[in-house]
Amino acid sequence: MPYEWPPLVPGDPDVIARRVAVVLEDAWQRLEAKQQEVIARFAENSRTYYTVATLEEFKQAIADFRRRVDQEARQFVQRQLPHQYEKGGRAAAEALGATFTWTAFHRDALQSLAADSYADFLRRSEEAERMASQFYRAAREAARREVPLLAAGNMTAKQAAKNLADRLASAHKLAYVVYRNGARVPVRVWAESATLAKSAVAYNAGTLNQTRQAGVGMVEVYDGFDCGWTSHQDPDKANRTVRTVEEAAEWPISHPRCRRGFGPRPDDSLQ
Repeated sequence: MPYEWPPLVPGDPDVIARRVAVVLEDAWQRLEAKQQEVIARFAENSRTYYTVATLEEFKQAIADFRRRVDQEARQFVQRQLPHQYEKGGRAAAEALGATFTWTAFHRDALQSLAADSYADFLRRSEEAERMASQFYRAAREAARREVPLLAAGNMTAKQAAKNLADRLASAHKLAYVVYRNGARVPVRVWAESATLAKSAVAYNAGTLNQTRQAGVGMVEVYDGFDCGWTSHQDPDKANRTVRTVEEAAEWPISHPRCRRGFGPRPDDSLQ
């Protein structure tokens, strides 16, 4: 993605994360509201024409959610990411008695980081879209095949319509995004967590790349007292340990909302 230099300055990472989360939660709530309208149409035993029309509005809400995710992801990687990268780079440069400048090395590193972050952000939203699309397909198939036959059988059309609506509502709940591993995560939570994580990774990438560019091979880790190196539960505790720049680049953070940071150690004997 193209950048203006110097990068535009955004707000605080926590503030940005909350704003992104609110925007995407609003888009998801609109989608959920449209789902309820579709289910209500089925329960009313409306004509197929009206049910399908409401379904198309739901489909448009899915597309709107996708657009909002794409828009927020692009704005984030174009504004927040370079800002955090530069902050990390300046912190490392100051510790080394140097000056941070946007060299070709840093620009190339940021471009790669931005592409990976953008793609990862979209991947996080795919499960939400998959759930919504499953409901759309199931409801559309019911509208085509089952709604015209609601009056058949041994129950009234009204009762049959209610049963159909209840079945769709039970099988396709959108209050949470249910991932394939069974985790139930609200859209707002994953959006805020992803944004904070990418901000932290960008800051640490700037620190580590500036350290590497200065020819320093070791960094000291600053982290929570109980935070493990590869995960929060890892018995290999990270705080105040000295690691190679390559090791740190592999694990810039260890879990969502991780506050890990690094400081150059030019005097370390292991350098």
